Amino acid sequence: MKYQSITGKEWILSKYNENLSLEISQKLGIDNFLSKLLSIRKITPENCQSYLSPKIKEFMPNPSVLKDMDLAVDTLIKAIKENKRICILGDYDVDGASSTAIIVNFLKNIYSNFFIYIPDRQVDGYGPSVNSLKNIIEKKGEFLITVDCGTSSFEALEYANQNNIDVLVIDHHQAEIKLPKCKALVNPNQLDDKSNLGYLCAAGVSFLFIVALNRSLRESPDLYDYLDLVALGTICDVVPLIDLNRAFVYQGIQILKKRKNLGIKTLIDVADIKESPNTYHIGFLLGPRINAGGRIGQSDLGANLLTSEDPKKSYEIATTLDSLNKKRKTIEEDILNEAYLLAEKENSNEIILVANKFWHEGLIGIIASRIKERFLKPTIVISSTNNIAKGSCRSIFGFDIGLAILAAKQNGIVIKGGGHKMAAGFSIEENKISDLKSFLISKFKSSKPNFVQNNFIEIDGILSANAVNEKKVINKIALK
Repeated sequence: MKYQSITGKEWILSKYNENLSLEISQKLGIDNFLSKLLSIRKITPENCQSYLSPKIKEFMPNPSVLKDMDLAVDTLIKAIKENKRICILGDYDVDGASSTAIIVNFLKNIYSNFFIYIPDRQVDGYGPSVNSLKNIIEKKGEFLITVDCGTSSFEALEYANQNNIDVLVIDHHQAEIKLPKCKALVNPNQLDDKSNLGYLCAAGVSFLFIVALNRSLRESPDLYDYLDLVALGTICDVVPLIDLNRAFVYQGIQILKKRKNLGIKTLIDVADIKESPNTYHIGFLLGPRINAGGRIGQSDLGANLLTSEDPKKSYEIATTLDSLNKKRKTIEEDILNEAYLLAEKENSNEIILVANKFWHEGLIGIIASRIKERFLKPTIVISSTNNIAKGSCRSIFGFDIGLAILAAKQNGIVIKGGGHKMAAGFSIEENKISDLKSFLISKFKSSKPNFVQNNFIEIDGILSANAVNEKKVINKIALK
């Protein structure tokens, strides 16, 4: 029997290892349905417990395995001893806000001469820019930590260097062979990093940084209390839920349930989440609200919420984010209707590229995700202002869009850009958009991702509407 989704995609059942499934079921007394799901993921009986209930200590590496980690710690400690005014600059998405909060909330235990700067999406653009550096200098910033950004910010970091501002980059986005000028760059996705931690989001890398920093300072804050922030960034940045990431999320949800972070606690209440919070609540209820500030409102609202210790301020920010999220949904629906029509016309191409100068720049990432989900093709959505266009990309397994955008930058097609395997962003002159489209289609054809060339979705299994027990099993896999 053939099964098909409402979008016309054929469902292909994943093959499971019958012998492994039986072994798991018999040795551990695990439900047959769960043992099948575990066998699909190649989980052995010995690893089942650590997969379903992962503990940090089982997966936690020595942070020093990350290139430049020890140098980064020493550099920051030196800045603290010299009482330099430190700026923490984070991206305006959930991972950026979470990473910023991890660093800031830790620093509160040991230092006070610092401030947060979250770039304005439309004024500053992504990551550190010359404009944002000028603002930081005006605020008397002397030392800069960039989180969830900075790896591709060559011009901005050169400007910082010229103005005697030391820079520490903590990031996870793909790096070029050439790296920006900075004191230390901690990023598992730079070419000569040997940590094998490239699956981490910025919040995960930031947590490893404070572990290393705490080790050097011999301070005693309970770092487990920051795992709710790590889980927030990990889930919302849609990185693979494997190994250390699974442990971060599993343990982070336990911290989330204790409602220790005032900002998250307040947002849970404002979002009217009555149940014990899980991955669904983080990904679909909390994340979009935190993102709303950076998309269509004030970019620093998310970071300010996650670092707030004032109940009144937390409530004001949470309610503002809730209102912005409702506004975002309305605007998004209008754009999406237009974008789907344009995407239909592009569907004969290997890559879908749609553009409209009137689309809100803060929403093109969501639109790209929706189009990609519907058409199962790499998607680029573009908005433009004053002849300079901003693009957001979402990809499918088998086509590394982050590397493709870096290649476009190296070929002089885009002004700046970067990302990772599944998502990327860029700036481009309007008259080069067609060149970019041709370039990406060529890259796509040369990569030959088999998954997309077939009109199917690979699934683990099919459930009936009343399959209550099986749904409980799926919740275990999904860390709910």
